[in-house]
Amino acid sequence: MVGRLVAVVGPSGAGKDTLLSAARAALESDPRFVFARRAITRPAETLRHAGAEAHIPFSEAAFIAARDAGEFALHWQAHGLHYGIPRAIERDIERGRLVVANLSRGALVEVPAAYRLRVMMISAPPAVLAARIAGRGRESSAEIARRLERAASLPPGLEVEEIRNDTTPEEGAARLLGALRALAG
Repeated sequence: MVGRLVAVVGPSGAGKDTLLSAARAALESDPRFVFARRAITRPAETLRHAGAEAHIPFSEAAFIAARDAGEFALHWQAHGLHYGIPRAIERDIERGRLVVANLSRGALVEVPAAYRLRVMMISAPPAVLAARIAGRGRESSAEIARRLERAASLPPGLEVEEIRNDTTPEEGAARLLGALRALAG
């Protein structure tokens, strides 16, 4: 198997973190896969919130220093935060592993060709997205509307597989697992 980066993307409320968590649990003992943890300038205490992503917390100054030192394979800004994928993914790709990472759709154009990018786009109908975002209780109606406006944008020319997450989390996770296993061969 030849290694590659598998970017899991999708709009807010699509259930990326839920599906990634289930996939990580199901595949953690499979040596073909590695799940990248993002570095984020989000405080560590957010890990205690239900549904919060297990990330590597950074202060903004520490993140910028790490970025400038070349410690991230990919990095971007979104929603007032800095995000980064540690450079260690390059070793895993070179070793033939599928590196699965939660990426911003905007960062996809920055992915080097050597990573052999494959995109798994998690999707759900607008009404489902709106209900999930509202259920978090973190954003106003206007902020939710802005997020929904950006929901379907992807850069052109990418190899994309759509994963519908419009029923139960278990069904969505099964769809993602099936796609990842098929990609691994």
